[in-house]
Amino acid sequence: MNIVVTSKENFNEIAYLVANPDVAMYVIGGTFTSGWNHFLLHGINEGRMQIETPFNQKHIDARYLAQDVPLTTSASHSNHKTLIISLLKAGLRVLEVGSRCVTSDSEWLREACQTSGASYVGFDFYAGKNVDILGDAHKLSEYLDTKFDLIYSSAVFEHFAMPWLVSAEIAKSLSIGGHVFIETHFSYKSHERPWHFFQFSDMALRALFSPALGIECIEAGASNPMVGRFSSLADSYLMNTPIDGLYCHSEFFGIKTEDVPNFSWEDASFDEVTSSTLYPKKM
Repeated sequence: MNIVVTSKENFNEIAYLVANPDVAMYVIGGTFTSGWNHFLLHGINEGRMQIETPFNQKHIDARYLAQDVPLTTSASHSNHKTLIISLLKAGLRVLEVGSRCVTSDSEWLREACQTSGASYVGFDFYAGKNVDILGDAHKLSEYLDTKFDLIYSSAVFEHFAMPWLVSAEIAKSLSIGGHVFIETHFSYKSHERPWHFFQFSDMALRALFSPALGIECIEAGASNPMVGRFSSLADSYLMNTPIDGLYCHSEFFGIKTEDVPNFSWEDASFDEVTSSTLYPKKM
C-alpha cells in the first residue's frame, strides 16, 4: 500500500482517513466535520499523507454530477463578477435588487460602476449599507422613475414569497437591450428563516425570465456541485443513500429583447415559459 502527500488536487476523503486514523477518530468524535475539514485547517500545513488511489477526489465527485444540468461558465458564481464588469460603461444605469450588505461588506458593483462611469442604485427591503431606495421588490417598478440597462440580484430570490411577481417587475424595469443577471440557490441549507421560501433550478430561472416576458436567455445553469447523502435520521429505506445532482448555486443571464405591455402570468404562453420542453414520459 503506497502513500502520497495529500494536496487539494488529489484529496480523497476515505484515503485520507485510512492513512490518518487519529483524524478519523476526531471526525467520529465530532472535533472535525470531515477529513477535508481537518486537512484545510491543519493537514495541509502538517504535510499529511493519504493512501494512493487511482482516482482523486474530483474524479470521484464527478460521478455525482447530473449530466442534464448545465454548468455555467461565464455566468458562474466565481466568474460572473468579471462578466458584469465587462458590461459596464459610462452612462449605463445599473440596479441591484437586494443590495444591502448582509453577509459581507462588499460593495463591489457600486465601486465598479464608479470606476466605469456607470450609475448605480441599490434597492432593498431594509435600510442599511449600500441601499439607496427602500421598497418591496414585488412592486419594484412603483419605486423607480427610470428603466435600467442592467439589473443584478444575488442570493435574494430564495427570499421572495412570490418570485414570479418580482421577475415580472424586473422585466418591466429593464430597458430593451438591457441585461439581467440572477443568482440564487439550487440546493442549500435553510437560512434566514422564516423568509427562506424557494430553491431554484436553472429551468426555474428560465421559466421566471422567459421570452413571455421579453427576455432571451444567454446562459443559465448551476455551479458549485455538492455531494450529499440521506442522514442516519432519515427513513430507514433512505438512510445513508447517496444523493447526486446537487448544486449550491443557480444562475441566469439574459437580455431584454422586447417590451411586453401589461404582462400577466395568466396570459403567458406555456410553450414560451417552458422553452417548449415536455415533462419526461419515463423516469
